[in-house]
This record gives sequence, C-alpha cells and structure tokens, in this order.
Amino acid sequence: MLGWALTFFIIAIIAGVLGFGGIAMATAGIAKLLFFIFLVLFAISLIAGLVRRA
Repeated sequence: MLGWALTFFIIAIIAGVLGFGGIAMATAGIAKLLFFIFLVLFAISLIAGLVRRA
C-alpha cells in the first residue's frame, strides 16, 4: 500500500510540473489517503503484535 501511495505521489509531482493542476491535486489526494490508511494499518499491526507477545 505504501508503494501505491508513492506511485500516486510521483504522478502528482509529474502532473504538477507539466501544469495539469486538477490531475495533480487528485493524485496527491489519493496518495495522501493511501498513506494515512497505511499508517493506521501499521499502527494496528504494531499494537496487535505487542498484545500477542504479552
């Protein structure tokens, strides 16, 4: 999932450089959403691992 977020981030940067503002904002939003989903799932996995170990 982090790979997808990075891919959309790179697409957003390229679109922004080329002047496609709408596409850049859309892909940046998708990248941001995927990154936060990744962070939430990572935190859940980390907590589950600590609880399982105890």
